[in-house]
Amino acid sequence: MSLELSAPTQSEPACADDGVWLECIECGAQWAPFDEIHYTCADCDSLLEVRYAEPPTFDDFEGRGVWRYNAALPFKEGVTLPEGDTPLHEVPDLQEEIGVDSLRVKHEGMNPTGAFKDRGMTVGVAVAKELGVDRLACASTGNTSAALAAYGARGGMETLVLLPSGKVAAGKIAQASLHGARILEVDGNFDSCLDIVQDLANRGEVYLLNSLNPFRLEGQKTIGFEILEKHYEDYGEYPDRIVLPVGNAGNTAALYKAFRELVAGGELDEDQVPTLTGVQAEGAAPMVEAVENGRDEIERWDDVETRATAIRIGNPVNAPKALPGIYNTDGTAVAVSDEQITTAQRQLAEAGIGVEPASAASVAGLRKLREAGEITADESVVCLTTGHLLKDPDAAFEAGGDPEPVPNDTDAVLDHIDDEQSALDAAIQGVSKATDSSLAAALGGLVAAYLGYRKLRSNGE
Repeated sequence: MSLELSAPTQSEPACADDGVWLECIECGAQWAPFDEIHYTCADCDSLLEVRYAEPPTFDDFEGRGVWRYNAALPFKEGVTLPEGDTPLHEVPDLQEEIGVDSLRVKHEGMNPTGAFKDRGMTVGVAVAKELGVDRLACASTGNTSAALAAYGARGGMETLVLLPSGKVAAGKIAQASLHGARILEVDGNFDSCLDIVQDLANRGEVYLLNSLNPFRLEGQKTIGFEILEKHYEDYGEYPDRIVLPVGNAGNTAALYKAFRELVAGGELDEDQVPTLTGVQAEGAAPMVEAVENGRDEIERWDDVETRATAIRIGNPVNAPKALPGIYNTDGTAVAVSDEQITTAQRQLAEAGIGVEPASAASVAGLRKLREAGEITADESVVCLTTGHLLKDPDAAFEAGGDPEPVPNDTDAVLDHIDDEQSALDAAIQGVSKATDSSLAAALGGLVAAYLGYRKLRSNGE
């Protein structure tokens, strides 16, 4: 199976272990999966994929969570908390406002450590145990470190995480710390951290569990299986498009791999495969730059900045797998501003779905493409949100409204909540925390007009 959407089924090579092997996406070299550690091809240093002699079918899947899909995974079970089986939320108000035929939100923040990374770690740590390694490591913008620490602890293994100093949300560092990881803060960005971890892994000092490791993406591809199954159950058809945030591009690559395997197994026709659409922050958008210029590879951005810390990445290592996923499904990629991300985060919160900023990029990207006419009104869309609101509590507080001080007296509290000016001040305050002053003033005027109308109504005028 190449990286084309539909490719001939491969025969099982001699190096396979129970129908599983590793294969280079560039030169086609094949490697035994568990005899020794491979992150990239030993012949040409390109990315590897896990390949299977028997492609999965929907009938093969049973149970719940990630390991429901063990027919498409290297093992029958792994180190589990458990993970997967996350909700596919309906958001009718947002659907109507954006203007698409249907809109669902796949909330990966409902995994055990609050992010999609748990899906990859349940498989990756199981492989580490099979290989007999005793020290796990990753570079991280936060979510990977939390998942690695939790699953490493569950598996009784030492964990080491490298984080860019001052660039990781406190909630994520707290998770890694509490689960017992050794945390090293590097004076550099995420890509610098990954360079160091790769060097340590190549020296045999650690087992790398970033998404450069091909087994990580095997767990993450189960997101795609879940979306297809649930969407078909609810609508009798698969979604037209999946919109997802892009950091290291692992999920884009993983979902595309899931769809390719189902095509190979005869479960999906090519025209049923959802269009993959990637979204990045404007300050960290090398994938978008590549897609806009029709390139097959990205150019590394050394300077990246966005409040969406989980996707503050300038060198997506899975781009060689992800770009074919976008191109071969007639997809695209779009960059959104931090302000657009915050707006989308608020709108999801209004629907009761709490996500960190990077997650909301998918909804922001959907809106931007819909307004530009690149997504049409008749499309059924799934937006992937990748991390929970409490992953970045500081960002959540900045996007929300401030507490209102009141006296220690019931009547005073009632007077305060009935006071129109206090409601107006609170509304303007919430708006102004993430918008410019002119927009805040304009919206404040609208709020004031509404409050005046409500007072007239209450007085019967």
